[in-house]
Amino acid sequence: MHLSETVTSGFFFLAPWLVFAPLTGLLINLIFGKWFKFSEKMVGTVASLASGAAFVVSVLLAYSVSINHGEMVRWRLAEWIHVGTLQLDWTFRMDSLSTTMMLVVSGVGTLIHIYAIGYMHEDVRFKKEEGRFPRFFIFLNLFIAAMMILVSGDSYMMLFVGWEGVGLCSFLLIGFWYEMDTLARPSWANSNAAKKAFITNRVGDFGFLIAGFLMFWYLGSFQFDQVFEAAKSAPPEIIVAITLFMLVGVAGKSAQIPLYIWLPDAMAGPTPVSALIHAATMVTAGVYLVTRSAEIYTLVPQAQYIVAMVGAGTALFAATIAVGQYDIKKVLAYSTISQLGFMVAAVGMGAYVAGMFHLITHAFFKALLFLSAGSVILGMERGHHHLAHAHHESKPAKGKKSSKETHDDSHHDEIFDPGDMRNMGGLRKTMPVTFWLYIIGTLALAGIFPFAGFWSKDEILLDASLHFTSIYWQLTLAAFLTAFYMGRQIWMVFFGEPRHAAAAHAEESPKVMTVPLMVLAALSILGGALNLPFEGFHNLGHWLGYTLAEVESLPLDLKVAGISTVLALAAILTSWLLYGRNPLKAGQIDPLKRPLGFIFTGMENKWFVDEGYFAIIINPFKKLSQFLADVIDWQFWHDFVHDTVILGTYNWLSEIALDHYADQKGIDAFANWLGTATQSVSATLRKIQNGFVRSYALSVMLGVVLILGYLIFK
Repeated sequence: MHLSETVTSGFFFLAPWLVFAPLTGLLINLIFGKWFKFSEKMVGTVASLASGAAFVVSVLLAYSVSINHGEMVRWRLAEWIHVGTLQLDWTFRMDSLSTTMMLVVSGVGTLIHIYAIGYMHEDVRFKKEEGRFPRFFIFLNLFIAAMMILVSGDSYMMLFVGWEGVGLCSFLLIGFWYEMDTLARPSWANSNAAKKAFITNRVGDFGFLIAGFLMFWYLGSFQFDQVFEAAKSAPPEIIVAITLFMLVGVAGKSAQIPLYIWLPDAMAGPTPVSALIHAATMVTAGVYLVTRSAEIYTLVPQAQYIVAMVGAGTALFAATIAVGQYDIKKVLAYSTISQLGFMVAAVGMGAYVAGMFHLITHAFFKALLFLSAGSVILGMERGHHHLAHAHHESKPAKGKKSSKETHDDSHHDEIFDPGDMRNMGGLRKTMPVTFWLYIIGTLALAGIFPFAGFWSKDEILLDASLHFTSIYWQLTLAAFLTAFYMGRQIWMVFFGEPRHAAAAHAEESPKVMTVPLMVLAALSILGGALNLPFEGFHNLGHWLGYTLAEVESLPLDLKVAGISTVLALAAILTSWLLYGRNPLKAGQIDPLKRPLGFIFTGMENKWFVDEGYFAIIINPFKKLSQFLADVIDWQFWHDFVHDTVILGTYNWLSEIALDHYADQKGIDAFANWLGTATQSVSATLRKIQNGFVRSYALSVMLGVVLILGYLIFK
């Protein structure tokens, strides 16, 4: 095919390279990295180019869909599952929805790959594990490949392969430092966080599987179009069951109530993991699943309402917890859960364009915030290393110790957490680039005009205000708390005086980290232009309309926008009154602790949800497991059944029945009788063998007489 023909007909034949490109990067680093001893820069470049190639393919596919007037195109790669009436091929689906997700995943993913080159260069040295650098990028490329399968599949089965793939990558990346904690101390904390994420997601995946089983049993297929067509004539209760079980899967992957608990602990992974998987891409898979299944959900409004309520409840609940957190990444983690609640609420209300719009803008500004938080953490670590070196180099004469060194000793020997906001303060002076980038991300997340978050969040609020009043007020309150906890974070991290010497000596991050942040900052400012609420500017709505058919294009509502903006500004002002006007001092308790009392204690302790899970589920499960292992398996099955019943019976049979009776009194007695009988016969016959010839002659004569007598009388 000539290039000119390709440009006019499309690049759909490149679809397999969505997966092959990152897999190629993975294999190059895996196979050739050790042989040719790739440098860190080379490993990072290969991985970034592989992700970048997937982005280029995504751009070409989006262009191809566009010139095809939005028509969906399939590209069959191989025959896959052909069993009876089930005919599934490994087929890529290119439409406006899938290509949108491809662009977000590969685009943001590539920027995170580039950032990770600088971040992991320092992180592996802090952990003294330079050899693990290539492994991290191998896992990142694997994640991109799995996510591309998820968003490009033409069936629920292919989507589920990618769904499980990103779950595996999440496990591998959260537990990347599996034998040490974030402070490089020996610990299984990260390993436990990875297991928690994996197991919690398996609970959600169980729901997805049940939905799949019902889908195949009653609708007869997994292919999207066939399922959508069959659902129109299926019993409504079956569709309700399918959609609600699907919601369980969404709650697991997109961290919604009650399965959100894994995501905050997932911050144990390196910061690029937090940005890529737990902010920009994987956790949005549930939102994509509901949007892709829009034709099913619209058939059962009651299921839609439940989805929307779960999302709204999660948005508000997680926002309250974020207010009471001190770890810079934990605040963003609960913020992510809250913003995912906005998206789930939107798609539950049927506002699919609004949900997808917020998914895109959130990927921009939340990736920006997470990566900027990583820059802050590394800056704090550099400052702490500076203290350690200063302590090492400024030792006074033998036997003497200066007051300065005594101060340094306290910092050198302490357990220093570079992610604790209580150790920060004043970082706008030492890390000005990161500061301004963080400000942009914060304003976008808070929904301040004209940043991207203002347009996407207000579109969700407008939809809610028109159709679901209770959901609207929940989301509005969540938006207020969002602006407040982000303001609190800004004042605690960047303003006031340093509350730790490490903050005073923090250093700015290198350009390999800050340049990707600048790109994300630009997207966080300009991303709202994707779907402005003005006539002729509903670009995303028009684009997604090719796939979703009927979409709402709502105009700007000044009342809703005004309320949300005023509340956001009021929240930022309140945060300044509490944390900015009188910045925290070292060791000072949180200003909210006294006025809110037990309420802030609940926020600080995540409303004791983890403790509740331990009390209600985990501890009883452990006790049941111990009972089954110790009492049922060991004492009953091993000791009683194996040792007493089976082994005891065997011993009785072998020692008493078989040995004593059968062997000794049976077989041995018979053998002994044979011996005794033989001896008796031998003793009798021995008398005949006396050695006298006359006795033998007499015996011969008697024998002859007997024979003759027999012959005569026969």
